Amino acid sequence: MNRARFRYNVSIAIAGAIAFLGALPVATSGFVRTGPQPFYAYLLLLLLLIPLGVAVWGWRAGTDADADGLRVRPRFRSHRIAWSEVSALVPRGRRVVAGLTDGRGVPLPAVTPADLPRLVAASGQELDSDTPADREGGAGAADDEPPSTGRHAAGQDVGKPPAAEDVQEAQAQQ
Repeated sequence: MNRARFRYNVSIAIAGAIAFLGALPVATSGFVRTGPQPFYAYLLLLLLLIPLGVAVWGWRAGTDADADGLRVRPRFRSHRIAWSEVSALVPRGRRVVAGLTDGRGVPLPAVTPADLPRLVAASGQELDSDTPADREGGAGAADDEPPSTGRHAAGQDVGKPPAAEDVQEAQAQQ
């Protein structure tokens, strides 16, 4: 069975653990005297929850994909989504959102648009890489050209940089 795991970089969890150790002296600074402890000493202990939360999130957050569906682990909870509930995998900037059949969108933690082929392969399906021109019978598309790379959300090309001749030709037209 083909399974794909997508996780954030482990350095996030390590940074949270180091921050926890760094926050220990500050969080325990109110407990240096003997006798009754001041009220703020207990409030400072709450500072330890922030780096601890970051470390736990960095360790476990992510997405698992297999032939049955997706297991999405954002923050501290987890839920399963069957492939029959997924209508589309939509790249949005540097993230991917699973469009569900009921119209909701579920962000997939740690999955980038570059990970889409691996995500789809884990489902047992093939990635539909047809461009709209290919579906319309190839009007205007040469057979020896690679398929269009599309555009970034900001409207910038994400494919190869233009050839020098193309740049000179565009400058001459202006």
